[in-house]
Amino acid sequence: MFIIEITYKKSLDQIDQHLTEHKAFLDNGYRNNYFVASGPKVPRTGGIIISQLTNREKLEEFLKQDPFAIHDVADYQITEFSPTKHHEHFESFIK
Repeated sequence: MFIIEITYKKSLDQIDQHLTEHKAFLDNGYRNNYFVASGPKVPRTGGIIISQLTNREKLEEFLKQDPFAIHDVADYQITEFSPTKHHEHFESFIK
């Protein structure tokens, strides 16, 4: 599993120009069962994505398709972790 931390490196005006395309990218990630949850940081300086992928290279290749990456308006930090405890309703994402 991975946590992707997105940090904006451009103004929110520039980010918002790509937000609709970014949301479509996220929708594609959910359709492919790559993502579990996502949303903006508070305050809005970037976002967080939780991915159930187990292959980092596959995740990195997919993230290159994000309009935020294509237009170079954000940086990505990927943290891999192995969940050892979780809520029972989260079980299907762990396997």
